[in-house]
Formats: sequence, C-alpha cells, structure tokens
Amino acid sequence: MLKLSLDALLTVDTIARRGSFSSAAKELFRVPSTISYTVSKLEEDLGVQLFERFGPRVVLTAAGEELLKEGRYLLKAASDLESRVRRVASGWETEFAIGVDSALSPLGLQDDIRAFYEAADQTRLRIVKEALSGTWESLLDRRVDLLVGAAGEGPSGGGYTAEPLAHMSFVFVVAPSHSLARVPHRLGKADLAPYRAVSVADSVRTLQARTVGLLFGQDTITVPDMQTKYEFQLAGLGFGFLPEAWARADIAAGRLVAKAVEEPKPDETLYLAWRTGEDGAALRWWRERMRSHPPLARMLTMNCPVERAAGVS
Repeated sequence: MLKLSLDALLTVDTIARRGSFSSAAKELFRVPSTISYTVSKLEEDLGVQLFERFGPRVVLTAAGEELLKEGRYLLKAASDLESRVRRVASGWETEFAIGVDSALSPLGLQDDIRAFYEAADQTRLRIVKEALSGTWESLLDRRVDLLVGAAGEGPSGGGYTAEPLAHMSFVFVVAPSHSLARVPHRLGKADLAPYRAVSVADSVRTLQARTVGLLFGQDTITVPDMQTKYEFQLAGLGFGFLPEAWARADIAAGRLVAKAVEEPKPDETLYLAWRTGEDGAALRWWRERMRSHPPLARMLTMNCPVERAAGVS
C-alpha cells in the first residue's frame, strides 16, 4: 500500500511555502496539531525526516526537498485531472485537435487560440498539419476534430459536414535565375516539359492520393509541405504554382517571377469541416469562432516573409 497521499504532499508543500506549521494550518483551515500529526505520520511511514525544526520555524531537509520536488508534479497533475474531469462533466473535451492544410500557417490562429484558452483553459489543443487529401483523411480517421482550411472537396462517402470558408488563388512562379523566367510568351506544355517541377506530396495514408498541376511524365521534386515547395522554388530548384499570398512579397521584391501559363491553376475552395453528429463544447466554440472571425487571410499572410517579420496576425 502506498504510504504517500496527495493530502500529505499538499501539507508538506504548504509548510515549505509558509515556513511554519501554524501558518500552513491557517492556509489549509486546519488546527496546528493536525498539521503536526500529518507530518509526523508521513516521516514515520517513510522512515525519513522531512523538516528541520528551529522553534516555530521549519525548513526542509534534503530528503524533504527531493520529496517536494517530485511531489509538486503529482499535485499539479492531480489538480489538472480534477479540472479536466469537471470539464468533461460540463461538456468540454479534454483534448481538441485542429487539422490545417500545409498551405496555411497555424500561427494565423494565435488570437483565436488565446480567446479559446480564456473560455476553456483546461482543454488541451493539438495542431496537426497535413497536405492535400491527407487533411481530410485526418478528420475521417479521428486524428483531428476540426479542419480549418481543408483544400478542395472532401472524399465521397460522407461522415462529415463541410462549410466553405474562403478561396485561395495561385500564381505560377520561378526564380529569376530559372530559364523559364526569360521566356517572353505564355508558357505551354512544350515550354514546361524540359524542366523540373516542385510538388507537394499528399500526406494521405489510405485514401486515393491527389496530384495537382503536374504534366504526365513531368520530372518532379516531391517535397513534404508547401513551405518546402516555396523555399525550393525561391532557390531556383524548380517551377510550380504557389498561393498568391505566399508569393506576393517575393514577386514585388524580384525574388520570384510570375509567369503567365496556358493552363492556370483555378482557385481552391478552403473548407471548415467536422465529423457529422459530434457536438462537444470545444467544437461548438471553434465552429462559431471561425464563422465570426474568418481565419484564412491571417493563415495565408503569416506565411509571407514580409508579414512574418512584421508579426502580422
């Protein structure tokens, strides 16, 4: 049987903070004799001395300091557990996961996250980044509870509810050093075929992978996310479409060159989506927040170098 209780740990912690048994008794609303008995019993059970007594003043021994160093973690964990249990009873999820497409910056949700913690400080938030169909799959596989900015239409078969949030436009860009930057006319398939594209890999695990904007047989560098694609194109390692908001500052500064193409990439609809039939308090909060404070402009501009440096939210 364990000889250490949370109540005994709380008593030791209070004495250590207050410096005496009598002060600890006042904080805990107990009589000093109860505090003294709790400490004596714990010392007897553990076979160690926890406090050095100097009249009314007490200080921790080395053993007492070690006990309290680890014991405070237990007290914090117990307090958190109590809070989470109360949250569950009131309808708040203990953890809430938000899925974001790799074209968007989760930092654009910073104001929303702060507001959420004011309403639900005991619900743990988890942010998951996926690419293309992998974003939708993370919802269907229950790895996330809400998608903010899922790109393109979701998979067939249902099981989720989706609302359009915004549209994301794209621009075809290359680095100034790239050979395509010097081609004077609108780029067609024959112009693109000799060069290498940069493509984001679909993070999907079981659903059909999605390929966007590639010619059949095109030489391609496949990268894990949109941030890496952006960096590779900026370095002149290949061509491709980028979200216009990502490339805007670089085009203006001459770090990227926008090119007209015969087959431009259409705007992508970005969705807010959740599993049908689920209605926890955190899910309701985030749905209403995203509707009243649309996040997509913030989540796109936070990826721009100029905006990131300025700390735009």
